[in-house]
Amino acid sequence: MSVVRDKAEPLAISFEDDGLVPNNVLPFLVYQGAVTLDPKRPEETVEDLFGVNGWGGMWRNGVYDYLHYHATVHEALGVARGRARVRFGGNRGQELEISAGDVAILPAGTGHQLVSAAKDFCVVGAYPPGSRMQITRPTPENHAKALKTIPAVRLPETDPVTGANGALVRLWRRG
Repeated sequence: MSVVRDKAEPLAISFEDDGLVPNNVLPFLVYQGAVTLDPKRPEETVEDLFGVNGWGGMWRNGVYDYLHYHATVHEALGVARGRARVRFGGNRGQELEISAGDVAILPAGTGHQLVSAAKDFCVVGAYPPGSRMQITRPTPENHAKALKTIPAVRLPETDPVTGANGALVRLWRRG
């Protein structure tokens, strides 16, 4: 039995480069309420889903409360518990409320920062195979480097929520 809601489709949002946070030409994706969590093991539900779809390097925690991005890797954030308000896309981006059962997929370079969270907020983070996560702070020097590394980040072969035929695969095709 699948834990993913039938016909789950993400919102796709594009963020502009703001001069410090590069963001990405690929859209940021948010599946809202797409995952039916086992109330006794919500973190494991998200981990199992990501793992089945080929994403790994998983961790459990929250979202950092300072603006940052990852210039060398795409990132999936599956909300296992609680809710939070997160600014995506940098200071000129958009604040979204994410809650248990949601999954946000950030293409490399997408700024993100926790604005507020419930005490029980917990996300599971994951990455496509072969990727190495590095936290990058928004500075002019880091921005210049990121503009060179982001286009070289390999596209994932699968969507962490819906697999090989998922929205990420369709929406992130380059050229």
